[in-house]
Amino acid sequence: MQPNIYWKDKVALVTGGSSGIGLALARLLAGNGANVWLAARDRVRLESALREVESARYSGEQRCGFVSADLSVASEASAAVSKVVESAGLPDLVVNSAGVAHPGYVQDLSLDIFRWMMETNYFATVYMTKAVLPGMIERRSGHIINISSMAGFTGVFGYTAYGASKFAVTGFSEALRAEMKPHGVRVSLVFPPDTDTPQLAYENQYKPPETKAVSGTARALSAETVARAILRDAGRGRFLILPGWEARLFYILITKLPRSLVLAVMDRLASKGRK
Repeated sequence: MQPNIYWKDKVALVTGGSSGIGLALARLLAGNGANVWLAARDRVRLESALREVESARYSGEQRCGFVSADLSVASEASAAVSKVVESAGLPDLVVNSAGVAHPGYVQDLSLDIFRWMMETNYFATVYMTKAVLPGMIERRSGHIINISSMAGFTGVFGYTAYGASKFAVTGFSEALRAEMKPHGVRVSLVFPPDTDTPQLAYENQYKPPETKAVSGTARALSAETVARAILRDAGRGRFLILPGWEARLFYILITKLPRSLVLAVMDRLASKGRK
């Protein structure tokens, strides 16, 4: 299969690239001819992920690598970008896919969990974006893809910590799109539904029954299905990306229906779980 010309020969930096949606995106980017770099904390998982990415390459001439870093620390995020720039050049694409979710009743969640969600989901996105923007602005090209969540445009029972961090990603991305447009830098914002990843398996351990009732209204998509939708729509220059028809329908209903009705429906779903 011929690679998508939009991604071919691009230098792509994918955070959270050692598993889940990030790894699926990295494999597909490699298959489309991109030079892919992964960034995450766990070096062992990164080494395994890199082997998968290299085996998916369209051409043996593509250069791939990884950077082990805690991207929720500004200095480590900046150093990670610097390493990629030194090894492969300024990224043409940055995918901010690193993320964590820990649901629970707000009264039971510690402040450390709220801080963890914000640092990993929001601030890591800001740090990585800030690190690559000067070069992209000077070059007048680049593409930043930020992964939010369907819990990033409507409040969901059990996700006070997670939802707040993803709402922050949404607001940041919408403002970033407007500011970067005059500079020729593209921005895409993704609202994936539940996706069959190790992260979903982790959070399912902590979901209150009300949260399970709400999230159980839609099936989980595979990471590859979500990744394909992201690359297809981002390659077409779309800002808002909603993988899967259920996510698109849910977004339309949430944003078009009266807010009071939406809240009533969400309350009704949650109450079924409580019973």
